[in-house]
Amino acid sequence: MSRVLIIEDDEIAAADIAAPLTDRGFSTVWCPDGREGLARAIKDEYDIVTLDRMLPGIDGLMIVTAMRGIGVQTPVLMVSALSDVDNRVRGLRAGGDDYLTKPFDPDELMARIEVLLRRTQSSPAPTETALQVGPLALDLITRQARRDGKEITLLPTEYRVLEFMMRNAHQTITRSMLFEAVWGYRFDPGTNVIDVHMRRLRAKIEPTGSAPLIQTVRGSGYRLA
Repeated sequence: MSRVLIIEDDEIAAADIAAPLTDRGFSTVWCPDGREGLARAIKDEYDIVTLDRMLPGIDGLMIVTAMRGIGVQTPVLMVSALSDVDNRVRGLRAGGDDYLTKPFDPDELMARIEVLLRRTQSSPAPTETALQVGPLALDLITRQARRDGKEITLLPTEYRVLEFMMRNAHQTITRSMLFEAVWGYRFDPGTNVIDVHMRRLRAKIEPTGSAPLIQTVRGSGYRLA
């Protein structure tokens, strides 16, 4: 059973985080104070820490900076109402592994936590030079993609989309996650940039007569199967 430490001073927000986790069998511990949260994150073993930015005692940036400074590598998902680019960048640079803005969808919360857990449980070796998912192969040094040994020419953004999907194969990737990972900023529901790049990528990695590899998860996002 995965254990999650929820460092959040708002009881309602903490309950919104805990509910989908407990529904899926996670064990959660809630801590409403920054100093106590840091002490727990250091002393006890957790699989994931969800961390608010604004907390009594010590704020979220100080907590994650302190954790990383003493070698605590527990994945940290920052969950905050501070949604502008500057605050998200500061959170990630301080040591956060991902950043989710409030209000959030429970399914997206779980998708992000599942991705962080997967990274932890199957972290690639430092010498990793290639990814392989079914018939797809991606050389991380030459940035060359192949399907069944046949080379595929990708534009830089298409390469980044494919790399992110291959690193998170078989997991549902929300449009918001994909947008932030590839383009580096929060998803704008009014743009069709993801749809355009996904059509182009599919046309290249799913030639006529071949089995489809990218699944559309209705209402959620995509999955590389």
